[in-house]
Amino acid sequence: MTAVLLLSMVPLSQAGQRFPLYPEIQANVSFWKDVYGRYTSRQGILHDRDNLHIVYAVIDLVDWEAPGSGQINRNLIKYARRHLKNILTDLGHGKKATTAQARRIAALFPKQRHTSFLKARDNIRLQIGQQDRFRAGVVRSGKYLQAIKTIFRGYGLPQKLAYLPHVESSFNPQAHSKAGAAGLWQFTRSTGRNYLTIDTVLDERYDPLLASHAAARLLKENHSQLGTWPLALTAYNYGRSGMLRAVKQHHDYVTIFQEYNQGYFKFASRNFYSEFLAATQVAEALAADPTLFPERPEAIITLPLKGYASAQSLRNFFRVSKQDFARLNPALRSSVLQGRKLVPKGYPLRLPGSKRIRLKRSQLKASFYQSRQREGEGSVHLVRRGDTVSSIARRYKTTTKALRQLNRLNRQATIRVGQQLAVPHHPGKIITLKTISKNKP
Repeated sequence: MTAVLLLSMVPLSQAGQRFPLYPEIQANVSFWKDVYGRYTSRQGILHDRDNLHIVYAVIDLVDWEAPGSGQINRNLIKYARRHLKNILTDLGHGKKATTAQARRIAALFPKQRHTSFLKARDNIRLQIGQQDRFRAGVVRSGKYLQAIKTIFRGYGLPQKLAYLPHVESSFNPQAHSKAGAAGLWQFTRSTGRNYLTIDTVLDERYDPLLASHAAARLLKENHSQLGTWPLALTAYNYGRSGMLRAVKQHHDYVTIFQEYNQGYFKFASRNFYSEFLAATQVAEALAADPTLFPERPEAIITLPLKGYASAQSLRNFFRVSKQDFARLNPALRSSVLQGRKLVPKGYPLRLPGSKRIRLKRSQLKASFYQSRQREGEGSVHLVRRGDTVSSIARRYKTTTKALRQLNRLNRQATIRVGQQLAVPHHPGKIITLKTISKNKP
């Protein structure tokens, strides 16, 4: 389906808007504006999963950093949810609302049958407020936002798309998800490898600028194939092929939002565009807050390496600390930072933007570089059914800690069948990417 056909299905009053606020999603956008701009992480919002204008209660939680807070908050949420279910059950069985809370909840369902209360009873969802975390994300965004806008402008993309990391990572370049997504733009390995280098030497998902180029390419391709930004942005979460199937079935964004319910198109995907609109509005409002002081971009210089070089020799030559070297070059993996591998040829090395560094850069000679990468870093293991981090670690005679560190897996991260994991060097057989490609399961 062409972009022209897709655009013809958008109401004329909205066809000229890149990011329309459809009437059908206004309640959802308002809900997410409250999540990002009103309620903090110490407040839990109990609401209907499908109708976000139905908010039953906002419960106070204890500080998540306090000892035992997890169990305390789970109990508070469990009690509040049970109380709401009891009210909805009574209303569903025709009992009269006798309390102020019951009357308020009954008023949320005007002219509805009793079965509506019973259906709603099993559709309660909890959303933790994000106001404090969102504000911290706006502070962090000051370090990257203008650079991202410049990158996106180079791809001919709308500047508003630069606010998308507020939804994805709160502008935390070290963010992880349980699904294995990482970095400012939350690329999974499978999607990231289409646009970035992800191997035992580099993981460019963690580099905010390199990942922003990748995000720009992905978003531009989404828009080229789907025709509108609401569809292209939803595809960023749900996947382009899935959205193409949805468009084939339902044609336009509003119908997909209202009716599509296949595969993994659930709450997160359905709300993704609404979250983006809400996050953009809240972020733009906070930018005018005189009490908020965003971080400033760091002065750096970029040196494309003309050959391979060790991290230690580069640090020594430019007199840069280990901490600063790693911070400025987050794509470099531990194999490089610890010296088992060399910084690869062509890598855009980032260094402090001082006069001393600029002078040293001009003194760097060709003899400084090496012509080949170091061999023997380790293996690449293709995850198969039944594999766990501990079983893989035992197989390669290493520790789970070493395996997680090498692959930047936090303790909550799960591994998936087909995923490629780097493993530390061992004296046994080296399983290379070339070997894997010949022996697919």
